[in-house]
Amino acid sequence: MLGTDNDFNGAILKEVSHRPWPMSDSPWVMTQTWHDLLFAHWPVDVGQLRAKVPEPFDLDLFDGTGWLGIVPFRMTNVTLRGVPSLPWISAFPELNVRTYVRVDDRPGIYFFSLDAGSRPAVCAARTLLNLPYYAALMAQASLGDFVEYDTHRTGSSPPARFSARYRPIGSPSEAAPGTLEYFLTERYCLYNLNRRGAPYALEIHHPPWPLQSAEAEITLNTMAGAAGLTLPGTEPLLHFARRQDMVAWLPALRPG
Repeated sequence: MLGTDNDFNGAILKEVSHRPWPMSDSPWVMTQTWHDLLFAHWPVDVGQLRAKVPEPFDLDLFDGTGWLGIVPFRMTNVTLRGVPSLPWISAFPELNVRTYVRVDDRPGIYFFSLDAGSRPAVCAARTLLNLPYYAALMAQASLGDFVEYDTHRTGSSPPARFSARYRPIGSPSEAAPGTLEYFLTERYCLYNLNRRGAPYALEIHHPPWPLQSAEAEITLNTMAGAAGLTLPGTEPLLHFARRQDMVAWLPALRPG
């Protein structure tokens, strides 16, 4: 069944009409499936973001406002193309801290941090992609309608904690182009610098997000502070997605 953790939905490769630009002609190299994902977003001072985002990437603003997302979820099917998913290697929790950037006409994501409950995944992503991955002790569990989530960064990395319980409200729907929900979620590449300081883009593909409104009780959150950013005192904008299957390509250098 599609609902099982280790059954990747290959039909997404034919679902392309929603994309803002065509899929890459080169072969994709990796699958991932994201489960029980919370988008928690706050408006953040543009000056803060500009000071932390590398110069090759323009900030992508919505009506002049910058946004910071904290996104906890659980992953399965994390594997290379043609390689079967393996227990304890292909499934683990992850939490991202991100903002929104663009290069030319292509909007994307810039990650301030990515915490994962898998040391092999952390080492691989740091080595191959120079992404700011951190090892963490992480737990995600379902309790009725709620998802309970807790993460604690380990080792000598900047301390960071996140603890929350959240649940969806209402029925899933696709965000309409031009809305804030669409701006925050429908993104089909990430941008970063490689180890030589050159900017690159890593493209991904997935169906439109099946978003639901959400409610959350966030009891501990130092993720933004660990990245040198300050959240406002306002409540976050919350969305939930039960499942999303995706594929990814190798990174490609882009002009700075």
